[in-house]
Amino acid sequence: MTGGAGRGGGRLPGPGRGLGDAAAGERTASAAAAVGCGAGPSAPAAGGSISILGSDDATTCHIVVLRHTGNGATCLTHCDGTDTKAEVPLIMSSIKSFSDHTQCGRLEVHLVGGFSDDRQLSQKLTHQLLSEFDKQDDEIHLVTLCVTELNDREENENHFPIIYGIAVNIKTAEIYRASFHDRGPEEQLRAARALAGGPMISIYDAKTEQLRIGPYSWTPFPHVDFWLQQDDKQILENLSTSPLAEPPHFVEHIRSTLMFLKKFPSPANILFPGNKALLYKKNEDGLWEKISPGS
Repeated sequence: MTGGAGRGGGRLPGPGRGLGDAAAGERTASAAAAVGCGAGPSAPAAGGSISILGSDDATTCHIVVLRHTGNGATCLTHCDGTDTKAEVPLIMSSIKSFSDHTQCGRLEVHLVGGFSDDRQLSQKLTHQLLSEFDKQDDEIHLVTLCVTELNDREENENHFPIIYGIAVNIKTAEIYRASFHDRGPEEQLRAARALAGGPMISIYDAKTEQLRIGPYSWTPFPHVDFWLQQDDKQILENLSTSPLAEPPHFVEHIRSTLMFLKKFPSPANILFPGNKALLYKKNEDGLWEKISPGS
C-alpha cells in the first residue's frame, strides 16, 4: 500500500463516489459503480438513484472507503475489529466485482475513525486495517488517514473522537464529516443483527439499485431480560467499548435494540416471510420504498 496521510478535523478532502442515501449499519459494506475513467470525479451511472453513502457513531470503530478512480466503483464499510482479516478481502472483492476495475485508474482507500481510547482498541484496529490492506495483491493508495491519535481530542483529561461519521457525495466526489438522523429502512432489524454479532455483509445491490436486507438469523441474545433491567450507567459501562465517548443517544439505541431482540429471539420466517429478503428501492420522490420480499 502506498500514499500519504492527512490529519483530520473538519472537512476531509479526497476523491470519493457516493453510493446510498441511508447511513450504513455497523458491519455492512456496500458498493456501486459510476462511469468515467481516470483521476478526479466521474459521472454517475445513467439512471442511478443513489447520491450519498455514509456511516456514523464510530468511536473505536473505523469507517473505510475504498474507491477505484477509473470506474468510480466505491465501497464504504463500518469496521469494528471483529474479523478484520476476513473483512478486508470482502471490501476488495466488492470493488473488483466490477469487471473493468483494472482498465485504468487506481484503488484509493480512506480510513476515518477511532481515538486514543484507554483500552487501545482503536490503535489495534488501525494496525489491523493497514496490515490487511498491505497484504492484498493489488496496489492500494492510502489517501486519507484520520484515525486513532490523528482523530483524537482531549477534554477534561478524557479523550473523544473528533469525527464520528463521514459521508461520500456522488455528485461532488467529496468525503466529508457527517451524522445521520434517518438511518434508512429496517433500522432496528439491522441494528439487532449487528448487536447479535452477525458478520459483515453487503446491503446494497448496485446492479439492481436495491437495498437487500436479510434474510437474517441469530440466536437469542444472552441475558436480554437482565440487561433491560439495568440502569443507563450499567448499560453504558458494559455494552460499550468506550463509555465516555459515546454519543448521547447510545443507551437509548441499545435499549431499543435489546427490546427488538427480546421480541424476535429468532427472526427467520417472522421477519422474513418465506425466508426471503426485504427489498427496497428509491421512488420518484427519492425515498426508499419497499418493493416485496425477494427470492
